Amino acid sequence: MGAAVLDIDGTLVDTNYQHALAWYRAFRSCDVVVPIWRIHRHIGMGGDQLVAALTGEEFERRHGERVRAAEKDAYMAMIDEVAPTDGASELIDELHRRGHEVLLASSAKPEEVEHYLDLLDARERADAWTSAGDVQATKPEPDLVRVALERAGVEPQDAVMVGDSPWDARAAKAAGVPTVAVMTGGFSREELLVAGALAVFESVAELRRALDETPLR
Repeated sequence: MGAAVLDIDGTLVDTNYQHALAWYRAFRSCDVVVPIWRIHRHIGMGGDQLVAALTGEEFERRHGERVRAAEKDAYMAMIDEVAPTDGASELIDELHRRGHEVLLASSAKPEEVEHYLDLLDARERADAWTSAGDVQATKPEPDLVRVALERAGVEPQDAVMVGDSPWDARAAKAAGVPTVAVMTGGFSREELLVAGALAVFESVAELRRALDETPLR
């Protein structure tokens, strides 16, 4: 039946706004004020990509590692506030029931992914998972999606990505995998469609109810 490649942050767990606030505080610690709305537009992009995207290559060279370290500290101080999105565990179970392998392809740091696996009780539910620690470049580069597929022995034409951000859709497209998107990350339907999503659903719960209308049927 193929594989479902699921993003975690913003899709299975409700983290995007905590991450936006953590990045805001991290940039402030380096005396740079980046509006939170601009940061949010880049959430879903890995931290190795986000700093330069928001502040330029020169700032990345001089301060990138410091900002990423500060973001990690700021986010970990909020991580206990994170909850699964409505229907996340049920979606994983339903995909398994339909015969799909479930692969988690996340740009999150390894320790964050470990926390989410426990939060979702997903260690036995998921067939494989990736984190930022597994690749040189995170989303929107396709590496995380490719590594997840390789670990499961699945070809791109036999997989579908489920994500919440344009960066998920772009990473999947670059890996040759179609995307079904949900709006739980705070991105609009139009943004997700323009990025390449085949279909967009308001929530994970709505997607689960409508699986027969998607390539995951």
